[in-house]
Amino acid sequence: MEIAELTGTVTERRRITRNKIYQYLYTASSPRSKQEIASDLLLSLPTVHQNLNELLEAGLVEAAGLQQSTGGRRATGLTIAANARFAVGISLTQNHLRFLAANLRMEEIAYQKTPLHKALQPETLGLLIAAELESFLDRFGLNRQRLLGVGIAVPGIFNTQGDQILLAPTMQLHGVSTALLTAALPYPCFVSNDATAGGYAEWFAQDSRESIAYLSLENGVGGALLLGGAPYHGTNGRSGEFGHICVEPGGLACKCGKRGCLEAYCSAARVSDDLGISLEDFFAGLAARNTTHEALWEDYLQHLAAGVSTIRMVLDCSVVLGGIMTQYLAPYLPRLRELAAAQNPFESSADYIRLCRYPKRATLLGVALHFIQDFIQSL
Repeated sequence: MEIAELTGTVTERRRITRNKIYQYLYTASSPRSKQEIASDLLLSLPTVHQNLNELLEAGLVEAAGLQQSTGGRRATGLTIAANARFAVGISLTQNHLRFLAANLRMEEIAYQKTPLHKALQPETLGLLIAAELESFLDRFGLNRQRLLGVGIAVPGIFNTQGDQILLAPTMQLHGVSTALLTAALPYPCFVSNDATAGGYAEWFAQDSRESIAYLSLENGVGGALLLGGAPYHGTNGRSGEFGHICVEPGGLACKCGKRGCLEAYCSAARVSDDLGISLEDFFAGLAARNTTHEALWEDYLQHLAAGVSTIRMVLDCSVVLGGIMTQYLAPYLPRLRELAAAQNPFESSADYIRLCRYPKRATLLGVALHFIQDFIQSL
């Protein structure tokens, strides 16, 4: 083996060891001492000491106080420096641009919502995103040297390569290259479907690493399938379009032009916009036993159970409910599970239905997570 190759091998081996220590600290539930790191990872104390010094000097690991004494000198606890780096997630909707900065722990450190008054051409929209991003970074004093990258979530269908938005009707984008949205941004960029991004955030936040189906209940109904954390896009990039499962043949008209879609029955708009009231007013009326609200809500849950049961039957994995509707769903989760279980010949309960961890900003966290996860894995 040539000397250069040997040096490269040793350097890579050291990087792997350093990353192993960093990931150990990242996933630890509490600060860890050098001795605990060495013992748990089966590494020598000198090796741990050398790698920790590099991470400490780089500002990526920090001391977190003294641990409880076991009889001798109290050891210093160590953890990752959560604010050493951050990523920005941007969400495009019909009426707003939303910006969120998240640190390495997926904690929100800044948030801003900017109104969009009309649909824009892709190039103009890209320039607006770039200008608003710089304003966002300045407003919150975010250090650009620590910015890992910028993720953009779009409510649309992408091609299989992920570099073209085939259709985003609410944004009036059709056959648009993602490069038009990112060309003016001087940072690493990533563009994703909004529901896929939300699903990725929810998958990452769970304790296990099981596959999940993510069902997003917003003014539209979408979703994503995460197989071990990797999004499954399907042959045509349309996997996870759960909102267009037919739950009532010949039923209510859907925006897609068909009838009976899950979206027509279980979007947030059905219990707010269609009644001319806010979600808060609807659920207040429901709590007050308004009979009109009760009848509509029971119908909502019946159709949601049908959609969820179909997802479970086909995919046989946990179904995580996300989106703004989940802020109100907790009191009604037992009823939803009861209805779903009644439709399943193989299971007597529907505990596989779970509510999301991020009901408001999963999409933003998910596209930011693309860069956070890459940093954690490749450090």
